[in-house]
Amino acid sequence: MRIGPYTIAPNVMLAPMAGVTDKPFRLLCKRMGAGLAVSEMTISDPRFWNTTKSRTRMDHAGEPDPVSVQIAGTDPAALADAARFNVDHGAQIIDINMGCPAKKVCNVLAGSALMRDPQLVARIVSAVVAAASVPVTLKIRTGWDAEHINALQIARIAEDAGIQALAIHGRTRDQHYAGSAEYATIAQVKAALRIPVIANGDIDSPQKAAFVLQHTAADAVMVGRAAQGRPWLLGQIAHYLKTGEALPDPALPSVRDTLIAHLHALHAHYGEEMGVRIARKHLGWYAKDRPENAAFRAVVNRAQTADAQLQLTCDYFDALIAGVSPELPVAA
Repeated sequence: MRIGPYTIAPNVMLAPMAGVTDKPFRLLCKRMGAGLAVSEMTISDPRFWNTTKSRTRMDHAGEPDPVSVQIAGTDPAALADAARFNVDHGAQIIDINMGCPAKKVCNVLAGSALMRDPQLVARIVSAVVAAASVPVTLKIRTGWDAEHINALQIARIAEDAGIQALAIHGRTRDQHYAGSAEYATIAQVKAALRIPVIANGDIDSPQKAAFVLQHTAADAVMVGRAAQGRPWLLGQIAHYLKTGEALPDPALPSVRDTLIAHLHALHAHYGEEMGVRIARKHLGWYAKDRPENAAFRAVVNRAQTADAQLQLTCDYFDALIAGVSPELPVAA
């Protein structure tokens, strides 16, 4: 599929996730098979653009093309300014967030709350498309709640305004991430639009990705939470869609090496103190399927230095590779 001048291949994307899809994780997922990795959302309020947090989020140096940056907000003019600012700082695709269900976002009528106001949606997408010198995409949900499924209405507004691709999470806002995603609405939208449609929600295996593509006729799939601790999943999906062959999960030595490289990247990107802190959640996700995960997390979360965090992680996975129970110290 294409977004403006960019060919997205394979048609497997990493979803934008606040606090997760930072530069180290995007680079990792791209190396492991993602055709596109969308950044975590950046706020449209210019007062926050020069904070350390925002500058870190806007670092795209060395990131493979195309660089897709998600923006969030409620004011059309502010979002237009945010689009221009991010393009000036390396964004090659601008994605508008109308899918986030978080209360702190929806309480200020941003994210998926915008779907309650189609007229405001039209003003926002028109303003951003007019302001951005790069393709603009949009991410939405199926609606606000079960009584207000309006993804098709919003999708038509977006297409008419010049949005070049649409991602749909198969849940309403009030579902958050509970229950099961539904794909009938995505199929309905895909049948009505000319622009590419990307299916998102509960895509956690290569087989599920193939089912969703067949059921919806979508142009691509977008993987979110299932990639946490499993960045190789995107490559597994891409391989299965191309060949019909299911690749095995990586062996423990490969998982260890992937995680250690990820930790080094986090420490380098954020600096030691913040990098160690941010890495803790990733460590938990990598080890989440292990019976000793709780004990490992309790120990590794007390590591205060990069060296201690790396050593604990190496020792843990080396023990698993050797086929023995990891000996976790009382303190780190």
